[in-house]
Formats: sequence, structure tokens, C-alpha cells
Amino acid sequence: MNETSYPDFADATFLDQHIQSILDFYAPNVRAPDGGFHQCFLDDGSVYDEGMRHLVSSTRFVFNYATAYQRSENAEQLQWAVDGMDFIKRVHKQPSGHYAWVIENGVVTDGRAMAYGHAFVMLAAASLVLAGVKEEVATIEQVWDFMETHFWDEESQAYADELDETLTILDPYRGQNANMHTCEALLLAMKATGDTRYLDRASILAGRFAVDLAGINDGLIWEHYDTSWQCDMQYNIDKPDDLFKPWGFQPGHQVEWTKLLLELNKWQPNPVWPERAAELFDVAMEKGWDETHGGLVYGFAPDGTFADTHKYFWVHAEAFAAAWRLYATTQEERYLDAYNKLWKYSWDTLIDHEQGAWFRIKNRDGSAFDNLKSPPGKTDYHTMGACWDVLDNQ
Repeated sequence: MNETSYPDFADATFLDQHIQSILDFYAPNVRAPDGGFHQCFLDDGSVYDEGMRHLVSSTRFVFNYATAYQRSENAEQLQWAVDGMDFIKRVHKQPSGHYAWVIENGVVTDGRAMAYGHAFVMLAAASLVLAGVKEEVATIEQVWDFMETHFWDEESQAYADELDETLTILDPYRGQNANMHTCEALLLAMKATGDTRYLDRASILAGRFAVDLAGINDGLIWEHYDTSWQCDMQYNIDKPDDLFKPWGFQPGHQVEWTKLLLELNKWQPNPVWPERAAELFDVAMEKGWDETHGGLVYGFAPDGTFADTHKYFWVHAEAFAAAWRLYATTQEERYLDAYNKLWKYSWDTLIDHEQGAWFRIKNRDGSAFDNLKSPPGKTDYHTMGACWDVLDNQ
């Protein structure tokens, strides 16, 4: 594909059309008879497991349709979001007040309470409040209270990760990923409700992970910690490709923090936030970019070597949104160049121009990895969210 054949990736009409093309991919089969969403799609959009309901997908689909409605006022999208949240509260939510991680054919098969999953319940509820469904403020508050009781560690100024289904055994694992997405959810909750306690907690998390703990690793954010919040360099060392807890420094998570820090700076200006945002993005692009085949790798080791060379859809979406935010903030052309560089790689390699949406993962050289377009966890929340983020910051 030559240079002149690319769209204008910053054009609002292009971004709107790209979002619509993703929505069109899911539309024919995403709704399930139980009121929730199908979550297992092959490349052609067909469903390969009708009974799987993962909390991450259940909540992200609510966010997708509630956010789409905010821009389109398509009543069907709002209804889908409302129905999806009803499913979460009817099926995922347990008598204890927590939300089960995995439901299969209507039966809880993984009842753990995961901070990561609860963050996305809050995000989904906040997106519905922004769409006009004001009663979901109560869901935001319920999740806040649950996480405050069961996950928040005041001394460490961070959230623990997971409880068993009885809510009595707290796993010793501590991680940045759940805290990062909680920061994201808190910022949206603050935007939806105006309650500054959510903003204050988001600021605490940003300082803890992007400043304090990053200071241990030359400014980069490590994934895994022990109960004392010391870096656990061995955790999942044999699993650099783990979906939620991969080993290594993750370029995608460095740039997600870039986005969060710049969003936080809009609400609570602090010169530390844009400075750290730029540093995280710059190092992610420097150490994560594959000069041989293009694109950002999934992870790199502390010594700088690649830990996992697969190319993930979400990493590139989050990266181009972060690049655009930095460009909008600094007006430095190098960030606009990075924005277009990331889009061009994604356009050539990660976007399915024939059947729709983005491929979940490609091999290092850009060849096909499998035919699973969207297994549990992937709803294209990252890709549409990144496009919405660019539109909101133009």
C-alpha cells in the first residue's frame, strides 16, 4: 500500500466511519436471548460459543453501546446497553454483592471477585450515567463501596487484585493492571457524577504507579508485585503472553497510563502528569517498536529484549490515542508523526478490511495467528474507545 492511499487518520469523518464499521461487525450476532451479549466471535462474525459470559466482555459491551449512543442518539444502542447492565446485575452479581468473573450457560464457573472486573462494572455504569441513565449512579457507588471494603489498602495506597468467591481469602498477588483500569473507571465516574472523591482516588493511583513505583524501574511501570508492593520479577516469567497478567514491561500499558495522566491533568492540573505521560510514551515507542516488521510488540524484558513479539490490536489502538493526546497537548509534530505511524501499521496489518473490526492478534511478521476475531475480553472497546478519545481531543 503506497503512501497516498491512506485515509486522513485524524479526520473526524474517517474516525466516525471507522467506529461505525466496527459496530456493524458485531451488530448481527452480538445480542443474546438471555439479555446479555455473545462474546465469542470468529473472523467472519459468527459465534463459536453461545454460552460464555466473561465479566470483562459483559461490561465492555455496555460501555461500547452506551458511548455510541451518546454520539448517535440511536435508541437501540441505549437499549442494548441498558439490557446488558441488567444482565450483569441479574447474572454476574452474586448475593455477596460482588460480580462473578465467568458465567457459562447461566452457571457461575469462576466466582472470584476481581478488582479488574469490578473496575469495568464501574466504567460501564458511568458510561450509562453519561448516556442519561441516572439510576446507575447507585451502581457506581455500590462498586466503590465494595472495592473500598475488600480491595483498597490504605497503607499501600493501592488496590489488591482478587478474592475467592467466598470473599474470605485475598490472593497475595498485587498488580498494576487492575489499578490502571480502576483509575480509568474512577475518572469516568467523576465525569459522570461530579463526585471529587473519584478524582482524588484516581490521582492517588496515578502518583503511586506512574511516579512512585515507576521510580523503581527507571520510570517504567512494572506489572507484578508482592503484598508489600515490591516488584515480583519472577511472576509469570514463563507467560509473557498472558492475557491479563503478562510478564515484562508492556508498551500498551505504558501508553494507557499516558492517556490517563493527560486526562487527569485536564481535571487536576499538575506538571508531573504531562511530563510522566510523555516519558512513558516515548520509552514505549523506543523499546517496543519492531524495526524489522513494524508495530509494537506485546512486551519487552528489563534488559530491553523482546519478551513477546506478537502484535496485539489493543496495544496499537491505545498507542495512537496516547500519541494524539500528546500532540494535542504539546503541538509537537513528532507525536503527530507517531500517531500516523501507528495508524498506518494498524491499517495494513491489524484491521480486517474484508470482514470488519480489528484482528485480535498477529504474529510478529504480520501473518495470521488464528481465526478468533473476538474471544472473551475483546469487544473492540479499545479500538472504538481510542477513536472516541481522538475525537474528544480535537
